[in-house]
Amino acid sequence: MKELPSQREALRILKTAGCSANVVEHCKVVSRLAAEMARECEKRGLPVDSELVEIGALLHDIGRSETHGVEHGVRGGIIAKSFGLPEALIKIIVRHVGAGISRYEARELGFPEGEYVPSTLEEKVVSYADKLVEGSKRVNIEKTVRKFSEELGSGHPSVGRLRELNREFSKILEH
Repeated sequence: MKELPSQREALRILKTAGCSANVVEHCKVVSRLAAEMARECEKRGLPVDSELVEIGALLHDIGRSETHGVEHGVRGGIIAKSFGLPEALIKIIVRHVGAGISRYEARELGFPEGEYVPSTLEEKVVSYADKLVEGSKRVNIEKTVRKFSEELGSGHPSVGRLRELNREFSKILEH
């Protein structure tokens, strides 16, 4: 596996790619939350690569240097490849959008053939942490569910995937 960049290198990559200060700040907040969640997973005996989570969360929105649309994950994957980043990191970037995007939805959106639903624990942690941060402020999951429902319609599969991700992490992180 190619080596993960350090936090400092990841922040430099975001800036080099052209991410705004607001996007960089959002990524820092998501990274702190995701790292906290990864530590909780570790405490519960779940095998999680905390460093991958932390750096993946820092770089998850690199595609926002080019677009703020739903395709920012796909664009981010392309940008990450251009920096020679490891495949596990690229998958976090590509799969963090929403609570994942099904193959059918990806086809409808004109995305390249591929997998856009987070499947590893690291991918899920970053995707979930991202849904708990709006701008640079932490929000509760119900606010995000409401936002998804208003934007996409309450019956949209993304709303169901978000609820499922929340159920999964509620079990993992309950005290």
